[in-house]
Amino acid sequence: MQGDPAILDALNLCLKDQLTAINQLFLHARISKNWGLDEFNEHEFKRSIKAMKMADAIIDRILFLEGLPNLQDLGKLLIGEDIPEILGGDLQMQLDIRSNLLSGIKDSEDAKDYISRDCLKKVLKEAESHIDWVEAQQWLIEQAGIENYLQTQM
Repeated sequence: MQGDPAILDALNLCLKDQLTAINQLFLHARISKNWGLDEFNEHEFKRSIKAMKMADAIIDRILFLEGLPNLQDLGKLLIGEDIPEILGGDLQMQLDIRSNLLSGIKDSEDAKDYISRDCLKKVLKEAESHIDWVEAQQWLIEQAGIENYLQTQM
């Protein structure tokens, strides 16, 4: 099935976002593991695996639409040097992903490509879940202090 070029572009943009997320989240996981923050490491690692699975679903959709998935294009990694910076980088990345997904969902709706829309909606659900988690962690740091927060992540 030949896909709409605008939809293929939107899907490839969302793929770029997921590939960037995989790298950023995985590196944040390993940084926090190195610091002895096992709980934080576990969460970031699982999120990187989810991003990989979402990228896989997007790749499948692009191929089904007879497009070429672009796995060479990556966005800028927002790597933090401490936990608040890591959370800030993850939040910015997820907000950017959310914006691109909403645009892709709208484009899919306009083109009446409901399968691509549903694929992107699943990715959006995960992105919004991660945004909620990051905002909750930032709130915990604000309320309990960074030292207490870090102690809970060991």
